[in-house]
Amino acid sequence: MRIFKTKWLARFVRRGQISDHSLREAIERAERGIIDADLGDGLIKQRVARTGQGRSGGYRMLVAYMAQDRAVFLYAFAKNERDDIGQDELLSLREIAARWLAIDLAQITKAIEADELQEVSYDEDGI
Repeated sequence: MRIFKTKWLARFVRRGQISDHSLREAIERAERGIIDADLGDGLIKQRVARTGQGRSGGYRMLVAYMAQDRAVFLYAFAKNERDDIGQDELLSLREIAARWLAIDLAQITKAIEADELQEVSYDEDGI
């Protein structure tokens, strides 16, 4: 399983001091079948804890997810800042998720080189 974050999401997690370890935990839960919400077309919503707090009051992460293959963190928001995403946003995010899940390894490599994607670190200190 390879885990990535988009350029936008990388900035969001850096500002929110969300560790790569927390992102990996969210995908590990999904791999065990624990998905907070299946939004269709390969898009899932997973909760990620705020630093020093639990998941329930933390962040909501929207992820392009293909079991045992790859996950791409696309978008996030704090629960206390907004309740959910709108229908138009959901449709757009489903399309974006489908694109990230359809590309091959060569295209992933190009996206990383172009700084459109970053691979989630397996370094325990990766923030």
